[in-house]
Amino acid sequence: MVKVYTIASGKGGTGKTTVSVNLGTMLALLGKETYLMDADIGMANVGLILGLQNAPITLHEVLAGKGNINDAIYEGPGGLKVIPSGISLQGFQQADPDKIRDVMGDIVKRCDFLLIDAPAGISKDGVVPLAVADEVILVVNPELSSIVDALKTKILTEVVGGHVLGTIINRIDQSKTDIISKKMEKVLGVKVLGIIPEDSNVRRSASAKTPIVIKFPTSPASKAIKRIASDLVGVAYKEEKSVEVKEGFIDRFSKALFKKKSEK
Repeated sequence: MVKVYTIASGKGGTGKTTVSVNLGTMLALLGKETYLMDADIGMANVGLILGLQNAPITLHEVLAGKGNINDAIYEGPGGLKVIPSGISLQGFQQADPDKIRDVMGDIVKRCDFLLIDAPAGISKDGVVPLAVADEVILVVNPELSSIVDALKTKILTEVVGGHVLGTIINRIDQSKTDIISKKMEKVLGVKVLGIIPEDSNVRRSASAKTPIVIKFPTSPASKAIKRIASDLVGVAYKEEKSVEVKEGFIDRFSKALFKKKSEK
């Protein structure tokens, strides 16, 4: 059965799009036909993260009636299918967010999972993704402003007839996970689906325009995302151990040679 999840946050800067890209990539790597649609038509970032910022046909053109959805689907990492939005203001102005329902109706016939990266905050553009999904996943930072705005998004989701599955706490200090998790569940009234720790490799993978689950598969953030994806699929998570690469003869020889040259 196809599952449609909208990934949302109350405010910008929570890492929502990064979570969407990596979660979608991991679902694809687990063998599920997965599509990721960037419904943040005003501040689109999925294409930027994946190097698709110059895509000729995007969700903008489809929502404006100037393009076919088949031409706006691009092959992403790990077999993920990506539907980016454009980055031009003109494209945003011409796009009709109400047509997202029609696009979604077409896509769900093709996949196991459809992830919708929703706009942050409360706006007309953001309401549609909250309403059309089977369930909404909130991405929250362990900060008061982020939690308060996430609560507003949860309430709005319920008002428009949607349902919040749970929350992902992103960029958290690993030493405080248990305390913050319990507080988050109490305040938001939904379960915590996963906790993604602060990880410097996230920025490194972003610079390489490659999801962290592929670039640094054994990093703390990658492991957390893999756990969440495994739970969504309904399979047991098998933790990968970091592989220690032993220094070989060539490496030792190169270091010794460099050392001798520097001493001269």
